[in-house]
Amino acid sequence: MGAPKCSDAEFIELFQSLGSPGLVAAHLGLSDRNVHDRRRRIEASHGLLLKTTNDGRLRGAANPVREFEMRRRVEVPDGSVVVFSDAHYWPGDPSLAHIALCRVVRTVQPVGIIANGNILDGASISRYPPRGWKQPPTVAEEVAVLKERLIEVGGEARKAWLLRTLGNHCIRFEQKLAGLAPQYKGVTGTALEDHIPDWPCSWSVWINDTVVVKHRWAGGIHATYNNTLKSGKTIVTGHLHALNVRAFTDYNGTRWGVDTGTLADPDHDAFDYTEDNPKDWRSGFVVLTFRDGHLLWPELCYVDRGKAWFRGEAVA
Repeated sequence: MGAPKCSDAEFIELFQSLGSPGLVAAHLGLSDRNVHDRRRRIEASHGLLLKTTNDGRLRGAANPVREFEMRRRVEVPDGSVVVFSDAHYWPGDPSLAHIALCRVVRTVQPVGIIANGNILDGASISRYPPRGWKQPPTVAEEVAVLKERLIEVGGEARKAWLLRTLGNHCIRFEQKLAGLAPQYKGVTGTALEDHIPDWPCSWSVWINDTVVVKHRWAGGIHATYNNTLKSGKTIVTGHLHALNVRAFTDYNGTRWGVDTGTLADPDHDAFDYTEDNPKDWRSGFVVLTFRDGHLLWPELCYVDRGKAWFRGEAVA
């Protein structure tokens, strides 16, 4: 291994100045993974905390990550935005859809990536009891793997901004602490945002004021239709794990109700609570492509018969 591009002292000064792992990676010509790994090593060896104070991935604007926003707005005149949801990351090998996600991001080079809720499963802090003596992964184990997986995704598109919407499983992280130890409010590490500062969180992300990305709204088999019918917008949701696109046309033109499916394997142990019942779930994610600010027909990457398919090609 060659010598580092800068000393520890220079790295610390650069990180504190730029305030973002993404900007540090771009400045040094390194991958996000290398920056995050070195950041952790320096924090451990020097006994300090290198805090993210600027989301440089989102148009270079200053952004206190702990300040939760109800709605974030972004403009995408031309380019693609990749949206995935319900990863429910657990320790172990990544899902086929996750591998496909990294490869599609590398190929498409989107302007933005949105994790649309439930990257955390939170099985050990769920209100549901475990099955018998079977023990789910700990919170620490889940957080460690989701950080690694998000670095893998973000590292494939260094110029993309990264955003996250809040899912019902993600809420478990703070909800458990708030209920049992409210005195720890505001302490670093007690919010999921502290562990993944490169992915600022909000209830929704609005793209060009015509496309709304949020974790959930309507339920049932007609959710995508009802979402776009009642909102007057293209609505991109997760939560139901269904992975489909429903076009809707009226006097205003065509818009879509989109379900981003699940990035996890529907038969994974995380979903053991379904009691091996048939599930109308599909593994994959969505690519939104804009031309002159207008959304083209949303594209799905989906897992079928042991392969992940995108634009007619097996990508994983």
